[in-house]
Amino acid sequence: MPLSEQEQRLLEEMERNLYKNDADFVATVGGAGRGRPNYRAIVLGVLLAVAGAGALIGGVASHLLIVGVLGFALMFVGVLVAITPSKRSAAANPVNGVPGSAGQSRQSKPRAGFMDRLNDRWDRRQEGRD
Repeated sequence: MPLSEQEQRLLEEMERNLYKNDADFVATVGGAGRGRPNYRAIVLGVLLAVAGAGALIGGVASHLLIVGVLGFALMFVGVLVAITPSKRSAAANPVNGVPGSAGQSRQSKPRAGFMDRLNDRWDRRQEGRD
């Protein structure tokens, strides 16, 4: 079920606030996956996975357990090689490359976002109870 326009606006605002307030968290969780994919590693991983699948099928067909186990291990390594980001793409993606991070100009103060308003309301309520 698609999101309504209001829900989409709230989600976009929450994302902007996350990028603005928690740049370290964004870099840790989602920063490494953004950038150019390493096509060489993907191709190598797919080739290893296909070779591993062939070895697995060959091992099962010939009733050789060791060939099947090695084929499965080769498939597993191939998938890991294909999906693991390279160190070069992670190094080329500093925190400043994340939109809304410290590299953004601070000349105009943005208006308080949805989460900021919620946090302010929470703080006022807590102060009123004490």
